Amino acid sequence: MKKTLSRRARIATGGAVLAAVAAGTFGTVAANASAPDAAVAAAPAAAEAGKRDTTTSTHLTIDAATEAAQAALKAAKKEGQRITVAVVDRNGNTILTMRGDGAGPQSYESAVKKAFTAVSWNATTTELAGRLKDAPNLKDIPGTLFLSGGVPVTSGKAPIAGIGVAGAPSGTLDEKFAQAGAEALN
Repeated sequence: MKKTLSRRARIATGGAVLAAVAAGTFGTVAANASAPDAAVAAAPAAAEAGKRDTTTSTHLTIDAATEAAQAALKAAKKEGQRITVAVVDRNGNTILTMRGDGAGPQSYESAVKKAFTAVSWNATTTELAGRLKDAPNLKDIPGTLFLSGGVPVTSGKAPIAGIGVAGAPSGTLDEKFAQAGAEALN
C-alpha cells in the first residue's frame, strides 16, 4: 500500500531538500573561495625554462590573413568563380575562413583542409597529390585533403601559414586563387 503525503508535507519536504542543497552549494563555494590562498602557499615555485629549452615561431597576423583571403576572393570574383578561402596558422589552427557569395556548402571544410595540408608539408596540395603515388597512406592522415587549391605561406623558408581555396570548378583554379592570396602578402 502506497502512502501519500499531504500537500503541506510535500511542500515542507521539498523546502527542506532545497535548503540542504543550497547550504551544500554555498558551503562548497565558501570552502573553494579560501582554497586558492592555501594552494598558493603550498605550491612549489614554477620552474623557469632556459632560452635553449624554448623556441619562437612566426605567425601570420589576422590583418595579413584577412588581406590574403580578400585577395583570393577578389581574384576569383574577377573570373566569375564562387569560392571559400581559409587561412590557417603554422599549427594548422584556422585563423579565418571567408565564404564568398554563392560558394557551395562543401567548399568551407575543403578550404580549411587544403590550407592545413599545405602548411603541414610546406608544399602546394597539387605537389602533395603527386606524392600519393609513392605514399598512398598520406591521404589517411586526419584533417588533410590532397586536392589542388592549398598553398603554404613562408617566412624565410619556414611555413607560417596555409591558404586553402575550394569551390571553383577545378583544383587548378582553386590553387591559382590561393596563390593570389599568398602573393598579396609580399
